[in-house]
Amino acid sequence: MSRRHRAEKREVLPDAKFGDRVLTKFMNNLMYHGKKSAAESIVYGALGRIEEKARREPVEAFHEALDNIKPSVEVRSRRVGGATYQVPVEVRPERREALAIRWLITAARARNENTMEERLSGELLDALNGRGSAVKKREDTHKMADANRAFSHYRW
Repeated sequence: MSRRHRAEKREVLPDAKFGDRVLTKFMNNLMYHGKKSAAESIVYGALGRIEEKARREPVEAFHEALDNIKPSVEVRSRRVGGATYQVPVEVRPERREALAIRWLITAARARNENTMEERLSGELLDALNGRGSAVKKREDTHKMADANRAFSHYRW
C-alpha cells in the first residue's frame, strides 16, 4: 500500500445495453479469466428472466435487490491492550455496494440450479422479495454489529 497518497478510483464505463455503471461493476465481479462476454450474457439473461417473472423494469429490479442486500453497519476487529474487540462501524457507500455485489454473486454460485443464469435470476428475485442467502448474510452482519454495540466506544 502506498504511503504517499490513496490510490485513485478508476471509473468504469456504463454497460452496453442499459447504460448502468453498477451493472458493469457487477459483470466485472462475476467475470472469470477475463471472459467479459460470458459474464454479460449471464447477467443479461438473468435480467431477462427477472423481467418475465417479476413483470418489472429489470435494471430497476436489480437495483432494488442490491439495496435489500447492502449492509449499513459491519464489525471491524480492533486490538486494545491484549484483547481483540469486534467494533461495529458504519459502512462507506462504495464498500456497501461492493459487499452487496460480492454477497449476491457468492450466494448465486452456491445455489443448486443448472445454469449460472438461472442461479443469478433466482437469487436476484429472492433478494427482491427480501429473502435468500445474500439477504441473510446482511441480516447476520447487522446482528453481529448489534450484539457488539457495547464496544462501539472503541470506534476510530
